[in-house]
Amino acid sequence: MDGGSGNASSGGAAVCCYYALLGVRKSASATDIRTAYRRLAMKWHPDRWASDPGAAGEAKRRFQRIQEAYSVLSDKGKKAMYDAGLFDPLDDDDQDFSDFMQEMLVMMDNVKNEPDTLEDLQKMLADIVNGDGGDGVGGRVPPAPPDVARRTRVAPHPQPQQARR
Repeated sequence: MDGGSGNASSGGAAVCCYYALLGVRKSASATDIRTAYRRLAMKWHPDRWASDPGAAGEAKRRFQRIQEAYSVLSDKGKKAMYDAGLFDPLDDDDQDFSDFMQEMLVMMDNVKNEPDTLEDLQKMLADIVNGDGGDGVGGRVPPAPPDVARRTRVAPHPQPQQARR
């Protein structure tokens, strides 16, 4: 389950898959990730191994890697970067990009979904034809107030016909 023998100071956690380190699938929910983290953190907490000096060092390394994996997988922005292969645990500048990714994920979650079925599409088209844009506001342009001058459309000036030869 450790997945590698790299030491913590050389970024060994980057060699090992964070999902494998926590023992969860890539499709795991935030709750599953948190549960796996808590279970492993309790198992490998250095205080628990203090009485065995030989195992205390290994426990500390594992605990640090578990914490690192959880800190990435529990943050939506970092997780998106990690899943895309863009996350570098040794690069401190990733926080700004992580914040940006977090904002993008929130915006994507708020976007109205496309229709799932033909019936949904038909209803959407009927709403458009009937003047309801689906947002409750209506698709028709409200009439102009009476004090606003109306503009009239003027046809373009006709071009003179050239004589045919």
